[in-house]
Amino acid sequence: ASGDLHGSNLMKAIKQRDPEANFRCWGGDLMEAAGGELVKHYRDLAFMGFLEVALHLRQILNNIKICEIDLLMYEPDVLILIDYPGFNLRVAEFAHDYGIKVVYYISPQVWAWKKNRIKKIQQFVDEMIVILPFEKDFYEKHNVPVHFVGHPLLDAIDSDIRDSEEVRQFRSFNQLDDREIVAILPGSRKQEIVKMLPVMIEVAKQYPQFQFVVSGVKWQDQSLYDKYLKSTTIPLVIDQTYSLLLNAKSALVTSGTATLETALLGTPQVVCYRGSAVSYVIAKHLIKGINYISLVNLIMDKPVVTELIQYEMNAKRLAEEFEKITFDEANISRMKADYDNLHHLLADSHASANAAEVIVNGKLKTENGKFLMS
Repeated sequence: ASGDLHGSNLMKAIKQRDPEANFRCWGGDLMEAAGGELVKHYRDLAFMGFLEVALHLRQILNNIKICEIDLLMYEPDVLILIDYPGFNLRVAEFAHDYGIKVVYYISPQVWAWKKNRIKKIQQFVDEMIVILPFEKDFYEKHNVPVHFVGHPLLDAIDSDIRDSEEVRQFRSFNQLDDREIVAILPGSRKQEIVKMLPVMIEVAKQYPQFQFVVSGVKWQDQSLYDKYLKSTTIPLVIDQTYSLLLNAKSALVTSGTATLETALLGTPQVVCYRGSAVSYVIAKHLIKGINYISLVNLIMDKPVVTELIQYEMNAKRLAEEFEKITFDEANISRMKADYDNLHHLLADSHASANAAEVIVNGKLKTENGKFLMS
């Protein structure tokens, strides 16, 4: 979902500089709405975890083959890759072999694990466009052409959103009562929702004085949410995450881009993550030299928000941390001060415009204005 958001904003920024630009994309509803011809939706591509990838390997390899054929038929001037390295680096190698320029927007986390991927990036990527300040130093050290453009979430979360009608009318629009709101963000992938949402609901039932609200995505089958919510009075809102967070006192958030969104919107949070036991053991073995999983803590290089990972992600611990971000004013003030510093570290907004400038008017200037985005 985050790749779809950032991809759509980049497409709009490219269009401003090159009105004749033509896009074909592997993305989602937002990229399609921005004018891209959608080949495959990310709901058919979003497998997370080692075991999950292994179980869907045939489908993944088939998708890569379809993408390669589509690439040759479309003949883009530039292939723009957004995160998702297991898939995209294979496509980058294929594109490079056929002389197609490759730009990688939003770096895979090679600095955290699978550092051998840096060799593929050196070989097959013409330009890296990064959104985290420490990534620029990492790639410069490895002699990869790199540009730091700021974080695109600052484009999506501009000052206007706080005063928007959607935010002001959120409570009445969703027929919520007068209790203070707590946001539940269980993730967008099916396996995240299955693992996280039941525990979050278990905690919500312990605090009837609050109105807990679950944030869902429209492309996910609503019966998946209903399975866990049908025995509760907890409402589900679809594609209203920012409005929910801006109206919430605190939030229970699945690790991912949502943790950074929550921080930039100023909502106290606890970060949650559970995967399959097999994936967790493999990840523990492979990930070296980093102490955190949430983007907030990684960027700040300190424990701004509490991370409840795997076996720590249970109802007892989650309730304990929920109380700290909801009732402990000293802790809440400290967290919000760190949020302000985080915002400063991410530089100013206009990341999408800065990235588009590199692609259209920089070294990757195109001849025919055709872009394939994945």
